[in-house]
Amino acid sequence: MPPRGKAGLRTLLLVPEQQSAPRARPAPGPRPAPAGPEPALRLAPGSASEPAPELHLLRADHAPAVLAFERANRTYFAASIPDRGDAYFAQFAARHRSLLDEQTLGTCYFHVLVTPGGEVLGRVNLVDVAGGSAEIAYRVAERAAGRGLATAAVRAICARAATEYGLTTLEAETALDNAGSRAVLARTGFVVAGETTLDGRPGLRFVRDLRTEAGAR
Repeated sequence: MPPRGKAGLRTLLLVPEQQSAPRARPAPGPRPAPAGPEPALRLAPGSASEPAPELHLLRADHAPAVLAFERANRTYFAASIPDRGDAYFAQFAARHRSLLDEQTLGTCYFHVLVTPGGEVLGRVNLVDVAGGSAEIAYRVAERAAGRGLATAAVRAICARAATEYGLTTLEAETALDNAGSRAVLARTGFVVAGETTLDGRPGLRFVRDLRTEAGAR
């Protein structure tokens, strides 16, 4: 099974890969992923021509649609940051199984935005789950950009992270020149926590306190 690696998971809005040096985290205390299917969450009212997608916890049967999503948007994502590379697609089945194994352990939670027809329009991941904290990463298909899906999905994941995964803090990183991603984070309650470097580009670190989410329910 190929190694997971941060490069395969960390992605902010419309940016396929954002890498940085690993940060030390507290001793892990993750919750295992739900044993049964997690209820899907519809993100927005949608329309007759384009019903709203639902947010699903990643499953084995999502693999074909996720692969189609990555292939269809490969050029679009690569315009912002280095391409995943052919090996990612050649080893996709093994990588997908590896992600599900990590999710079962509760060290990561992976989510997909799925249309009623089964098409994946986006991915939202919580990685490096430890000590009540995790890092959020997300990407949205080119054809769905500009519709508010990233903002809706991040809000939904913040709520789910607090109430279902037992997390108290989420972190995120984005390039300084990625105005779209910075706007999504600002709209969803993240605040700037410092500076960083992503693939040689100046960036910002963000943090979101989830205790208000848990207290509101």
